[in-house]
Amino acid sequence: MATVELRFSALPEHVRTARLVAAAVARRAGVDESVLDEVRLAVGEACSRAVSLHQRVGVDGAVRVALTDQEKRFLIEVEDEAGSVGIPAKGQADGDDADEDALGLAVITGLVEDVEVTSGAEGGLIRMSWPLSPDVEAG
Repeated sequence: MATVELRFSALPEHVRTARLVAAAVARRAGVDESVLDEVRLAVGEACSRAVSLHQRVGVDGAVRVALTDQEKRFLIEVEDEAGSVGIPAKGQADGDDADEDALGLAVITGLVEDVEVTSGAEGGLIRMSWPLSPDVEAG
């Protein structure tokens, strides 16, 4: 199980780099070519959301992206340091920011079958995974 970890300042211009790295590592891990666009888009949405949360609460910490090649799956974790602001409480409206968060999460869940979103006092985590191509699993 190999892991590539990427940390970047919460600036929008770094999201493109995270997308490119994720696609390259996914390809090397054996994710099917037909799924690479989904990987790229989902990572872009997750990283954009993390950057937005950091900027909204004024956090200077880094966004962390971990790309892990497991036995039969490719796992990506995008972690922010925005505290508990990442998932608004039920019934709580925060205007445009809440709408943007909901839209970003909807896009991610539409792209990724296996996705988990958590938030705690330290920040949020989006965990996504894709199956590896059967050719890679066998060989």
